[in-house]
Amino acid sequence: MALTESTMVPLGTGCPDFTLPGVDGRLWSLRDFHCPALLVVVMCNHCPYVQAVDDRLNDLAKAYKGRCAVVGINSNDAVTYPEDSFEAMRTRAKVKGYTFPYLWDEEQTVARALGAVCTPDFFLYDSHRRLQYRGRLDDNWKDAAHVTRRDLREAIEAVLGGHDPLDPQHPSMGCSIKWRPR
Repeated sequence: MALTESTMVPLGTGCPDFTLPGVDGRLWSLRDFHCPALLVVVMCNHCPYVQAVDDRLNDLAKAYKGRCAVVGINSNDAVTYPEDSFEAMRTRAKVKGYTFPYLWDEEQTVARALGAVCTPDFFLYDSHRRLQYRGRLDDNWKDAAHVTRRDLREAIEAVLGGHDPLDPQHPSMGCSIKWRPR
């Protein structure tokens, strides 16, 4: 497991359009999300960094339902990492009770367009789908009981309140995306 920090994509960057299959059996597109804010999380099943925060992510999706849509996108190469296959995604979403769409980016085009490099990688967009936050969930990925700063929650509150998220924004960190050979 190689620790990778997210790249700090320029704020104001537009959210790339996408149409991807979800574990719920439907196709999801960017235009399906109508909330004032949109959180795109590049994630997967096998990464211990994602596993450590996925309950917090699910709680976040519940807390902001109707105000900030959350969507998880798995872009890992399932040939090399079969535990990240679409079928395994279905199982993981069911076991964890995800309350947000979990989508399969098999061609890895969305992850590349986002500028994602690690799992988890968080991208928060405003109502115009312009990037307002890219960075970490909070200040303790390993232990929720020891979190002292909830960066992503603060950013969501700022965006929903019409304010700029706090600066500086700290990169997320996790496993590198498992890219397919080109």
